[in-house]
Amino acid sequence: MPGAFRILLIEDEPVIRELVRSMLSDDQVTVETAATGTEGLKLARTQSWDLILLDVVLPQLDGISICRLLKADASTKAIPLHMLTAKARKADVDVALKAGADGYIHKPFRGSELMELVQRLRAAPRP
Repeated sequence: MPGAFRILLIEDEPVIRELVRSMLSDDQVTVETAATGTEGLKLARTQSWDLILLDVVLPQLDGISICRLLKADASTKAIPLHMLTAKARKADVDVALKAGADGYIHKPFRGSELMELVQRLRAAPRP
């Protein structure tokens, strides 16, 4: 889909993956998913994304490690990366932001939160 806004969701819970995909996908937004940290990191590095939504607790490689790796890589550091996680303590948020996350959305999340984020990023100039 040329010109589509591309979102990568790295999330191990199938229900959350499908919920986010159905909520955000339309003729101008595509949502691709990865169920493990390793798979998500590979997709993040090998394709072009406009937004990465990332869980913290993942099999194989945790979200904080993925965030650090992507933000340290010149080819992926500019991609907006928002944590989407049930880890809600202030310390959890602080760790994610120090790792380079651009935002932090708590589960359970409101659909309007995700839609507003996507609308805001779609309206911003794309590099």
